[in-house]
This record gives sequence, structure tokens and C-alpha cells, in this order.
Amino acid sequence: MEIKNVCVIGGGQMGRQIALCAAIYGYRVTVYDSFPGVPEKVRAWEDEYLAGRIQKGRMTEEAVAETKARFTVTDNLKTAAGDADLVIEAIVEVYEAKAKLFRELEPVIRPDTIVATNSSYMVSSMFRDCFKDPSRLCNAHFYNPALVMKFVEVVQGPHTSEETGKTVFEFCKSIGKIPVLMKKEISGFAANRITGVVNQEARYLVQNGYLTPEEVDIACEEGLKYPMGPFRLMDLTGIDLSYDLMQAMYKSSGVKPDCFDLIESMVKEGKLGRKSGHGFYDYV
Repeated sequence: MEIKNVCVIGGGQMGRQIALCAAIYGYRVTVYDSFPGVPEKVRAWEDEYLAGRIQKGRMTEEAVAETKARFTVTDNLKTAAGDADLVIEAIVEVYEAKAKLFRELEPVIRPDTIVATNSSYMVSSMFRDCFKDPSRLCNAHFYNPALVMKFVEVVQGPHTSEETGKTVFEFCKSIGKIPVLMKKEISGFAANRITGVVNQEARYLVQNGYLTPEEVDIACEEGLKYPMGPFRLMDLTGIDLSYDLMQAMYKSSGVKPDCFDLIESMVKEGKLGRKSGHGFYDYV
């Protein structure tokens, strides 16, 4: 199947970047978000980002104009997804929210439309019952910031057809990414399973008073040469996203993950990381 029209659901940090990346590489892309004010924020961000690319000499004015012509934003799901060849879901990491969205999406899209979830941990088979034909459902997990990071995990579950997996894999390559195609699904996929072990140990050291978050980051960045320590990375991706994931872990196991109370209090205080100006570090 040839991908020409792409719909990205979710105008947050991940969704808007996945969408604009695809538009830059020549795809017609529509971002859907029904949350009040978000479509306007996405348009303003698009203008600011592309203007910056011109100023830095990374894109010509002509290339920016062509990208803008391919990039639209709407709060109407049918308008966004009705003629899409590929739909990429990039909303909150909450099962109920994703399942509700997929049930609303199913009657809107064409029978041959491929649907990919950008979930960080949840395998696509969790949502197979939301679709009449789950063979066109898979995972496509992009990494933040999606305009810069090249790695993508395409995950082919037992319900996913070979064609679907291959098509999404080739799409990711076509927008400048370096994807892997996992032929067996597992929660957390590849990189997050590896970093999850590191993050668990990092939280353990903080929870039990061995180190501060800043000291853990120093150990990883200076000792292990990580580009970014786990707590600094949490600020980048969003403390609220980490909280959603930890809540799911708590619900599943009945055991509070280390630093759960700390993360919960930060979310309640609005300390969400870079996007709010404050997290484990201050950005204002």
C-alpha cells in the first residue's frame, strides 16, 4: 500500500513533531486535536519552527511554503482521518483514552487505512477489539523530540499483517528515521525496556537516599557518557507522562514504584519539566 495522506491524532509535543516531520518529507498531513485551543497552538508552533529553519539556513523559503501547504490542523476527526492512508495516534498514555479514541476512529476511516499507536509501552494487541480488521493495526513508537530523533520502533503484533508492518517500517524510513521492525510484541518494546531498568535503579537510589536526582544524572552523563541522565530526560519528555506510566505500573502490580510519591507531588504542583518551566531542574 502506498502512503500519501497521513493523519496524526494529538497536537501535543509528540504528535505535532511527528506530523511536521512527515510534511517536511513530502506527505500531506492533518493533525487532529479536539482540545480547546490546541489547534491554534499547533499552527503558531508550526509558523515559529519553520521560520527558525529559514533563519538557520536549514530550509529555503520555497521548501517552507511547500511544507505549510501540506500541513493542516483540524478539530474534526472525520475531516482529519476520513481519507488517510495512515493514522498515527499520539495522545496521552492512558489505556481508556486510547481505546475510546480508537472506537471513535473505526467508523470514520477507510477499510484499508493503517492505524499505528505511538504508545511508549502498550502493545497494539491491547486495542485489537476496537477494530473490525486488526490486521491493519500496529505500534510505531517515535522518540522525543520526534523532529530530531531518528529511532522508531515498529512493532508487529500477532494480529498485525506482514504488509502493515512493512508499510509502516518503509514509511518511517521515508521520513528520515532509522526504524527497527519487531516481529514479536512485548510491553515497552526495545529501548524503553532497556532504559526502564536504568530508570528503576535511578529511582531506587533517590528513593532510598543514596543520591539526589542531579547526582544520578551526573553519574549517567559523566560516568556512563549518556547524552542525558534519567531525571533530565524525564524533564524533557514530561513528568506527567512518567506519572501516567508509573500509575499503570502501580495498578498492574499493586506495588508503588520508587519515587512514585515524589513524581505525583510534582505533577500536582504543575512541575511537568521543560514544558512548564520547572521539573527536576528549572528552565526559566
